[in-house]
Amino acid sequence: MLTSIKSRSVLACMAGLLVAAPLAAQTPPGPAPQASAAYTWVTLGTMGGPMPRPGRNEPANLLVRKGEAHLIDTGDGAMTAMADAGADYPDLRTIWISHLHFDHLGGLFAVLGLRLQSRAVAPLTIYGPPGMKDVVNGLIAAMRPSARSGFGIPGEVAIDPAANIQVVELDDGAVVKLDGFTVRVASNSHYSFVPGSQEDRFFRSLSYRFDMPDRSIIYTGDTGPSDKVTALAKGADMLVTEMIDLDNTLAQMNNRVRHISDEEKTHMVEHLTRHHLSPGEIGAMAAKAGVGRVVVTHLAGGGSRSVDADQRYRAAIQQSFKGPVVIAKDMDRF
Repeated sequence: MLTSIKSRSVLACMAGLLVAAPLAAQTPPGPAPQASAAYTWVTLGTMGGPMPRPGRNEPANLLVRKGEAHLIDTGDGAMTAMADAGADYPDLRTIWISHLHFDHLGGLFAVLGLRLQSRAVAPLTIYGPPGMKDVVNGLIAAMRPSARSGFGIPGEVAIDPAANIQVVELDDGAVVKLDGFTVRVASNSHYSFVPGSQEDRFFRSLSYRFDMPDRSIIYTGDTGPSDKVTALAKGADMLVTEMIDLDNTLAQMNNRVRHISDEEKTHMVEHLTRHHLSPGEIGAMAAKAGVGRVVVTHLAGGGSRSVDADQRYRAAIQQSFKGPVVIAKDMDRF
Protein backbone atom coordinates (compact mmCIF):
# COMPACT_ATOMS: atom_id res chain seq x y z
CA MET A 1 0.00 0.00 0.00
CA LEU A 2 1.33 3.47 -0.91
CA THR A 3 2.22 5.37 2.23
CA SER A 4 2.01 9.16 2.69
CA ILE A 5 2.47 11.55 5.59
CA LYS A 6 2.04 15.24 6.31
CA SER A 7 4.96 17.56 5.68
CA ARG A 8 5.13 18.77 9.26
CA SER A 9 5.77 15.25 10.50
CA VAL A 10 8.65 14.41 8.19
CA LEU A 11 11.46 16.46 9.71
CA ALA A 12 14.50 14.25 9.90
CA CYS A 13 12.72 11.54 7.90
CA MET A 14 15.59 10.53 5.62
CA ALA A 15 19.14 9.31 6.19
CA GLY A 16 22.33 8.86 4.26
CA LEU A 17 23.04 12.38 3.00
CA LEU A 18 26.43 13.83 3.87
CA VAL A 19 28.08 17.22 3.60
CA ALA A 20 28.21 19.05 0.26
CA ALA A 21 31.29 20.71 -1.18
CA PRO A 22 31.54 24.43 -1.98
CA LEU A 23 29.82 25.65 -5.14
CA ALA A 24 31.61 24.15 -8.12
CA ALA A 25 32.37 25.91 -11.37
CA GLN A 26 30.48 24.85 -14.46
CA THR A 27 32.04 21.74 -16.02
CA PRO A 28 31.47 19.94 -19.32
CA PRO A 29 29.07 17.00 -19.61
CA GLY A 30 30.43 13.62 -18.57
CA PRO A 31 30.14 10.94 -15.90
CA ALA A 32 28.84 12.00 -12.52
CA PRO A 33 31.50 13.18 -10.03
CA GLN A 34 33.07 10.47 -7.92
CA ALA A 35 34.09 12.58 -4.92
CA SER A 36 32.41 11.14 -1.84
CA ALA A 37 31.11 14.43 -0.42
CA ALA A 38 30.64 16.67 -3.47
CA TYR A 39 27.17 17.32 -4.83
CA THR A 40 26.72 18.49 -8.42
CA TRP A 41 23.61 20.15 -9.83
CA VAL A 42 22.85 18.99 -13.40
CA THR A 43 20.29 20.70 -15.62
CA LEU A 44 18.80 17.60 -17.26
CA GLY A 45 16.09 19.50 -19.13
CA THR A 46 16.03 23.24 -19.80
CA MET A 47 13.04 23.80 -22.11
CA GLY A 48 9.86 25.32 -20.77
CA GLY A 49 6.96 23.14 -21.88
CA PRO A 50 4.61 21.98 -23.08
CA MET A 51 5.80 22.42 -26.67
CA PRO A 52 8.77 20.14 -27.48
CA ARG A 53 11.94 21.65 -28.91
CA PRO A 54 14.86 19.74 -30.49
CA GLY A 55 17.96 19.72 -28.32
CA ARG A 56 16.24 20.48 -25.02
CA ASN A 57 14.30 18.19 -22.71
CA GLU A 58 11.41 19.35 -20.54
CA PRO A 59 12.21 20.71 -17.06
CA ALA A 60 14.24 18.34 -14.88
CA ASN A 61 17.28 18.67 -12.63
CA LEU A 62 19.54 16.32 -10.75
CA LEU A 63 21.40 16.78 -7.47
CA VAL A 64 23.94 13.99 -7.51
CA ARG A 65 27.06 12.58 -5.97
CA LYS A 66 28.50 9.10 -5.78
CA GLY A 67 25.99 6.75 -4.21
CA GLU A 68 22.92 8.99 -4.24
CA ALA A 69 20.78 11.03 -6.58
CA HIS A 70 17.86 13.41 -6.19
CA LEU A 71 15.54 14.52 -9.02
CA ILE A 72 14.07 18.01 -8.96
CA ASP A 73 11.10 18.02 -11.34
CA THR A 74 10.68 15.19 -13.82
CA GLY A 75 9.67 16.50 -17.22
CA ASP A 76 9.46 14.15 -20.18
CA GLY A 77 12.84 12.48 -20.76
CA ALA A 78 14.07 12.89 -17.19
CA MET A 79 14.87 9.19 -16.75
CA THR A 80 16.99 8.96 -19.90
CA ALA A 81 18.69 12.26 -19.08
CA MET A 82 19.52 11.00 -15.59
CA ALA A 83 21.29 8.01 -17.17
CA ASP A 84 23.06 10.30 -19.66
CA ALA A 85 24.32 12.30 -16.69
CA GLY A 86 26.03 9.17 -15.34
CA ALA A 87 23.75 8.63 -12.35
CA ASP A 88 22.75 5.11 -11.33
CA TYR A 89 19.01 4.61 -11.01
CA PRO A 90 19.26 2.52 -7.81
CA ASP A 91 20.89 5.56 -6.18
CA LEU A 92 17.70 7.63 -6.52
CA ARG A 93 16.62 8.69 -3.02
CA THR A 94 14.16 11.57 -3.42
CA ILE A 95 12.09 13.37 -6.04
CA TRP A 96 10.95 16.98 -5.63
CA ILE A 97 8.05 18.19 -7.79
CA SER A 98 7.49 21.94 -7.91
CA HIS A 99 3.91 21.92 -9.22
CA LEU A 100 1.44 19.75 -11.09
CA HIS A 101 1.80 21.04 -14.64
CA PHE A 102 2.55 18.23 -17.06
CA ASP A 103 5.87 19.58 -18.33
CA HIS A 104 7.26 19.21 -14.79
CA LEU A 105 6.04 15.70 -14.02
CA GLY A 106 5.43 14.03 -17.39
CA GLY A 107 8.49 11.82 -16.90
CA LEU A 108 7.50 10.59 -13.44
CA PHE A 109 5.67 7.56 -14.84
CA ALA A 110 8.87 6.43 -16.57
CA VAL A 111 10.84 6.88 -13.34
CA LEU A 112 8.40 4.72 -11.40
CA GLY A 113 8.09 2.22 -14.23
CA LEU A 114 11.82 1.62 -14.34
CA ARG A 115 11.75 1.11 -10.60
CA LEU A 116 9.19 -1.66 -11.12
CA GLN A 117 10.91 -3.29 -14.09
CA SER A 118 14.35 -3.21 -12.47
CA ARG A 119 12.98 -4.59 -9.18
CA ALA A 120 14.44 -1.64 -7.27
CA VAL A 121 13.44 -1.83 -3.62
CA ALA A 122 15.32 1.02 -1.91
CA PRO A 123 13.05 3.58 -0.20
CA LEU A 124 11.99 6.46 -2.45
CA THR A 125 10.33 9.61 -1.14
CA ILE A 126 8.42 11.87 -3.51
CA TYR A 127 7.90 15.43 -2.26
CA GLY A 128 5.48 17.82 -3.89
CA PRO A 129 2.57 20.22 -3.47
CA PRO A 130 -0.98 19.32 -2.45
CA GLY A 131 -2.34 16.88 -4.99
CA MET A 132 0.91 14.93 -5.25
CA LYS A 133 -0.63 11.91 -3.53
CA ASP A 134 -3.42 11.78 -6.11
CA VAL A 135 -0.91 11.93 -8.95
CA VAL A 136 1.29 9.15 -7.58
CA ASN A 137 -1.69 6.97 -6.61
CA GLY A 138 -2.95 7.30 -10.17
CA LEU A 139 0.41 6.34 -11.65
CA ILE A 140 0.68 3.36 -9.29
CA ALA A 141 -2.79 2.21 -10.36
CA ALA A 142 -1.74 2.48 -14.00
CA MET A 143 1.32 0.31 -13.25
CA ARG A 144 -0.60 -2.57 -11.69
CA PRO A 145 -1.52 -4.42 -14.93
CA SER A 146 2.15 -4.50 -15.93
CA ALA A 147 3.12 -5.55 -12.41
CA ARG A 148 0.65 -8.45 -12.52
CA SER A 149 1.93 -9.65 -15.91
CA GLY A 150 5.55 -9.61 -14.69
CA PHE A 151 7.94 -11.39 -17.03
CA GLY A 152 5.12 -13.46 -18.47
CA ILE A 153 6.16 -16.62 -16.63
CA PRO A 154 3.46 -18.80 -15.01
CA GLY A 155 3.61 -18.82 -11.22
CA GLU A 156 5.36 -15.48 -10.80
CA VAL A 157 4.57 -13.53 -7.65
CA ALA A 158 3.41 -10.03 -8.61
CA ILE A 159 5.47 -7.15 -7.28
CA ASP A 160 3.67 -4.28 -5.55
CA PRO A 161 4.63 -1.14 -7.54
CA ALA A 162 3.92 0.98 -4.45
CA ALA A 163 6.43 -0.85 -2.24
CA ASN A 164 8.75 1.48 -0.30
CA ILE A 165 7.39 4.61 -2.01
CA GLN A 166 6.40 7.43 0.30
CA VAL A 167 4.65 10.63 -0.76
CA VAL A 168 4.98 13.83 1.27
CA GLU A 169 2.83 16.82 0.41
CA LEU A 170 4.42 20.16 1.26
CA ASP A 171 3.17 23.70 1.53
CA ASP A 172 4.45 27.20 2.16
CA GLY A 173 6.95 27.36 5.00
CA ALA A 174 7.61 23.62 5.19
CA VAL A 175 11.10 22.50 6.21
CA VAL A 176 12.40 19.01 5.46
CA LYS A 177 15.56 18.05 7.32
CA LEU A 178 17.57 15.18 5.92
CA ASP A 179 20.93 14.13 7.38
CA GLY A 180 23.18 17.14 6.74
CA PHE A 181 20.77 18.47 4.10
CA THR A 182 17.81 20.80 4.62
CA VAL A 183 15.15 21.84 2.14
CA ARG A 184 13.04 24.94 2.75
CA VAL A 185 9.83 25.57 0.85
CA ALA A 186 7.94 28.66 -0.29
CA SER A 187 4.76 28.90 -2.32
CA ASN A 188 5.15 31.19 -5.31
CA SER A 189 3.05 33.13 -7.80
CA HIS A 190 2.67 30.65 -10.67
CA TYR A 191 -1.04 30.52 -9.81
CA SER A 192 -3.23 33.53 -9.02
CA PHE A 193 -6.38 31.97 -7.62
CA VAL A 194 -8.51 34.18 -5.39
CA PRO A 195 -7.20 34.00 -1.80
CA GLY A 196 -9.40 31.73 0.29
CA SER A 197 -11.05 30.11 -2.72
CA GLN A 198 -11.25 26.34 -3.12
CA GLU A 199 -8.60 26.48 -5.85
CA ASP A 200 -6.33 28.59 -3.68
CA ARG A 201 -6.63 26.10 -0.82
CA PHE A 202 -5.78 23.12 -2.99
CA PHE A 203 -3.29 24.21 -5.66
CA ARG A 204 0.26 25.29 -4.91
CA SER A 205 3.38 25.93 -6.95
CA LEU A 206 6.49 25.56 -4.81
CA SER A 207 10.04 26.86 -4.81
CA TYR A 208 12.75 24.88 -3.03
CA ARG A 209 15.96 25.94 -1.30
CA PHE A 210 18.54 23.21 -0.78
CA ASP A 211 20.79 24.19 2.14
CA MET A 212 24.01 22.24 2.60
CA PRO A 213 26.73 23.19 5.07
CA ASP A 214 28.96 24.74 2.43
CA ARG A 215 26.51 26.00 -0.16
CA SER A 216 22.87 26.70 -0.89
CA ILE A 217 20.90 26.39 -4.12
CA ILE A 218 17.40 27.75 -4.70
CA TYR A 219 15.21 26.33 -7.44
CA THR A 220 12.30 28.59 -8.34
CA GLY A 221 10.26 26.06 -10.30
CA ASP A 222 7.69 28.08 -12.25
CA THR A 223 6.85 31.44 -10.73
CA GLY A 224 6.12 35.03 -11.47
CA PRO A 225 7.63 37.86 -9.41
CA SER A 226 7.31 36.78 -5.78
CA ASP A 227 8.41 38.34 -2.50
CA LYS A 228 8.35 34.87 -0.92
CA VAL A 229 10.75 33.47 -3.51
CA THR A 230 13.02 36.48 -3.17
CA ALA A 231 13.11 35.98 0.61
CA LEU A 232 13.79 32.26 0.17
CA ALA A 233 16.70 33.07 -2.13
CA LYS A 234 18.32 35.51 0.30
CA GLY A 235 22.10 34.99 0.27
CA ALA A 236 21.96 31.73 -1.72
CA ASP A 237 25.07 30.71 -3.62
CA MET A 238 23.12 29.85 -6.76
CA LEU A 239 19.68 30.77 -8.06
CA VAL A 240 18.33 28.25 -10.59
CA THR A 241 15.47 30.16 -12.15
CA GLU A 242 12.84 29.78 -14.81
CA MET A 243 12.58 32.40 -17.57
CA ILE A 244 10.14 33.41 -20.28
CA ASP A 245 10.85 35.18 -23.56
CA LEU A 246 7.35 36.63 -23.66
CA ASP A 247 7.37 38.04 -27.20
CA ASN A 248 8.70 34.79 -28.66
CA THR A 249 6.30 32.69 -26.58
CA LEU A 250 3.25 34.70 -27.66
CA ALA A 251 4.33 34.45 -31.31
CA GLN A 252 4.67 30.68 -30.99
CA MET A 253 1.32 30.47 -29.26
CA ASN A 254 -0.41 32.29 -32.10
CA ASN A 255 1.10 29.84 -34.59
CA ARG A 256 0.51 26.61 -32.68
CA VAL A 257 -2.79 26.96 -30.86
CA ARG A 258 -5.03 28.55 -33.43
CA HIS A 259 -7.70 25.95 -32.64
CA ILE A 260 -8.46 27.22 -29.11
CA SER A 261 -11.18 29.72 -28.25
CA ASP A 262 -10.62 33.44 -27.73
CA GLU A 263 -11.40 33.01 -24.02
CA GLU A 264 -8.78 30.27 -23.70
CA LYS A 265 -6.26 32.46 -25.53
CA THR A 266 -6.98 35.30 -23.10
CA HIS A 267 -6.35 33.01 -20.13
CA MET A 268 -3.15 31.70 -21.71
CA VAL A 269 -1.81 35.21 -22.36
CA GLU A 270 -2.58 36.23 -18.77
CA HIS A 271 -0.81 33.12 -17.46
CA LEU A 272 2.27 33.67 -19.61
CA THR A 273 2.45 37.36 -18.67
CA ARG A 274 1.82 37.14 -14.91
CA HIS A 275 3.03 33.70 -13.88
CA HIS A 276 6.56 33.59 -15.31
CA LEU A 277 9.73 35.67 -14.94
CA SER A 278 11.15 37.93 -17.62
CA PRO A 279 14.94 38.41 -17.78
CA GLY A 280 14.56 41.83 -16.19
CA GLU A 281 12.50 40.42 -13.33
CA ILE A 282 15.11 37.71 -12.76
CA GLY A 283 17.81 40.35 -12.47
CA ALA A 284 15.79 42.39 -9.99
CA MET A 285 15.07 39.32 -7.83
CA ALA A 286 18.68 38.12 -7.90
CA ALA A 287 20.00 41.55 -6.95
CA LYS A 288 17.53 42.01 -4.10
CA ALA A 289 18.23 38.51 -2.77
CA GLY A 290 22.00 38.94 -3.03
CA VAL A 291 22.62 35.56 -4.64
CA GLY A 292 26.06 34.47 -5.80
CA ARG A 293 25.17 33.49 -9.36
CA VAL A 294 22.18 32.97 -11.62
CA VAL A 295 21.50 29.89 -13.72
CA VAL A 296 18.64 30.33 -16.16
CA THR A 297 16.65 27.27 -17.16
CA HIS A 298 13.04 26.47 -18.22
CA LEU A 299 13.50 28.69 -21.27
CA ALA A 300 9.87 29.32 -22.21
CA GLY A 301 9.87 30.64 -25.76
CA GLY A 302 13.65 30.91 -25.71
CA GLY A 303 14.79 27.39 -26.42
CA SER A 304 16.94 28.15 -29.46
CA ARG A 305 20.70 27.72 -29.28
CA SER A 306 21.21 31.27 -30.51
CA VAL A 307 24.26 32.98 -29.02
CA ASP A 308 22.59 36.33 -29.72
CA ALA A 309 19.52 35.33 -27.72
CA ASP A 310 21.65 34.16 -24.79
CA GLN A 311 23.56 37.42 -24.82
CA ARG A 312 20.32 39.38 -24.90
CA TYR A 313 18.88 37.48 -21.91
CA ARG A 314 22.12 37.81 -19.98
CA ALA A 315 22.35 41.56 -20.66
CA ALA A 316 18.78 42.12 -19.47
CA ILE A 317 19.44 40.21 -16.23
CA GLN A 318 22.72 42.02 -15.60
CA GLN A 319 21.10 45.43 -15.81
CA SER A 320 20.21 44.80 -12.15
CA PHE A 321 22.31 41.79 -11.12
CA LYS A 322 26.07 42.21 -11.51
CA GLY A 323 27.14 38.65 -10.73
CA PRO A 324 27.73 35.77 -13.13
CA VAL A 325 24.80 34.58 -15.25
CA VAL A 326 24.62 31.28 -17.14
CA ILE A 327 21.92 30.51 -19.70
CA ALA A 328 21.86 26.77 -19.09
CA LYS A 329 21.76 23.99 -21.64
CA ASP A 330 20.81 20.38 -21.05
CA MET A 331 23.54 18.50 -19.14
CA ASP A 332 25.29 21.59 -17.80
CA ARG A 333 26.90 20.93 -14.41
CA PHE A 334 27.38 23.24 -11.48
